[in-house]
Amino acid sequence: MKRHTKLSVNVNKFATIRNARGGNNPDLIQVAKDCERWGAEGITVHPRPDERHIRYQDVYDLKSVVTTEFNIEGYPSPDFIKMIHDIKPEQVTLVPDPPNVLTSNAGWDTEKHLSFLTEIIADLKQSAQRVSVFLEADPRLVKFAKQAGADRIELYTESYAQGYASNRDLAIKPFIETALEAELHQIGLNAGHDLDLNNLHFLSESLPNLLEVSIGHALVCDALYHGLQNTIQMYLSKLSMDV
Repeated sequence: MKRHTKLSVNVNKFATIRNARGGNNPDLIQVAKDCERWGAEGITVHPRPDERHIRYQDVYDLKSVVTTEFNIEGYPSPDFIKMIHDIKPEQVTLVPDPPNVLTSNAGWDTEKHLSFLTEIIADLKQSAQRVSVFLEADPRLVKFAKQAGADRIELYTESYAQGYASNRDLAIKPFIETALEAELHQIGLNAGHDLDLNNLHFLSESLPNLLEVSIGHALVCDALYHGLQNTIQMYLSKLSMDV
């Protein structure tokens, strides 16, 4: 029987809504608790230096309430690395995004940055249980992620999401190839970015070694119509064999 792909809810967008008006509505801590209570198997945050959504203090506050997997994404700046050593999360996902980008828009060139990633990953593994590297769907890059010491890769799925409507088989092809390479090198497989209720099940079905997906923006948008509890259940159903 196919194993279940875990759903980690990225709560950045809830923080964006809170920050738009000030105060503490919605309450990010309560949101995280409710996501877990309603079935989420992880909570993801991606703090950025300008704190435009998740604030560094949010990350510290969430550590004491997250009971599933706490996944902290970000660029390994000195402040980010210090935070990881303080919090000791279950998973760190390294993303090569500069401070001014709106959202993550590229994966690591693990060959070009092999030396840098090797040093950073070795440092982070002193505190984090697992380190994942954000990666384009390019089989060639997998072996360098493994050489750098990463436990997992997270496939950057924007190109899949964009191509899904026109030709989903073509869109998924490089992701299947990269997933097979991950199996060959015995490195775990995550995925995230622009995944939604339309394209999620086909991705999960096509990548039998997919361990976890991280979803935020689309999930929050769907929650506006369906409610957060129902939406989490809908996403979980897309990751099951019963669709």
